[in-house]
Amino acid sequence: MASDPRTLPQSNDPLGETLHLLRLTGSLYCRAELTAPWGIDLPPMEGCMMFHAVTEGRCLLEVDGEEPRLLEKGSLALVPHGAGHSLRSDATTPSTPLFDIPVDRISERYEVMCHGGGGAATQTICVVVRFDHVAAEHLIALLPRVLQVDTWNDADDGWLQSTLRFISREARELRPGGETVITRLADILVIEMIRAWMEGDPDHGWLAALRDEQIGRALDAIRRDPARDWTVATLAQEACMSRSAFAARFTELVGEPAMRYVTGWRMQLARTRLRETSVSVANLARELGYQSEASFCRAFKRLFGTSPGGVRRAATAAP
Repeated sequence: MASDPRTLPQSNDPLGETLHLLRLTGSLYCRAELTAPWGIDLPPMEGCMMFHAVTEGRCLLEVDGEEPRLLEKGSLALVPHGAGHSLRSDATTPSTPLFDIPVDRISERYEVMCHGGGGAATQTICVVVRFDHVAAEHLIALLPRVLQVDTWNDADDGWLQSTLRFISREARELRPGGETVITRLADILVIEMIRAWMEGDPDHGWLAALRDEQIGRALDAIRRDPARDWTVATLAQEACMSRSAFAARFTELVGEPAMRYVTGWRMQLARTRLRETSVSVANLARELGYQSEASFCRAFKRLFGTSPGGVRRAATAAP
């Protein structure tokens, strides 16, 4: 169940808090057994991240606008913005659209794919995942088009490589509970890749704002109490800055004015609550500081192009 968005404790570790909010939902996991020659075209998936772990063999990852990347046994690759891309055994083999390839559905969220011409074998674990929390959306927007980690370069006692070997064994044997093991460990690998990127590039956009002593306090205040009647002046007080200096620095670091950020944070919290709970639109509007349901609905539709009721109906109709 989603937490009450009205008040949260103050955080002394804003980056750690952001990672805590990376809750994965709507995930699909596929074990692919591929034999050369083979190629797969994965379509764009708006709002999703796609993750590939190569547990045997090798392949090429091709994303428009990026140089092709060689993924070998032990490679992890993340395509964080839902961009269409392809995996193939070599650069000259044509690709088959993903949804034209038959799969065996093991469960609602786990499937097995066998595809290719019978030659050299490649095995991958592919994951489609969505992060719904507003903090995750701000973080993911900063990620590059492709993240790649090679576990043989893992300096942290080889735990990434050990985890991938464990996933590979479970994928081969699929013992009782194996699906749960694979999905949970794949989720951990996705978050670890993002954490490694955060640690390597902390002074970028919204992350730099989180680390900033003054702007970070204002961001944390918004996170803790989104329903408060925030103004530029009250946020400047939280940051211990003058109104004009705060407004300029907030926009410089965060990339948008403070009050637009507040509205966006509230609306994205609202969208998550509408998808995950049965709270009424009127109560949700009050929880997020709106004096009327109508003004809340107008702000929501301006940002997302649909009404709160439309989001609720879509979530209810989803399989």
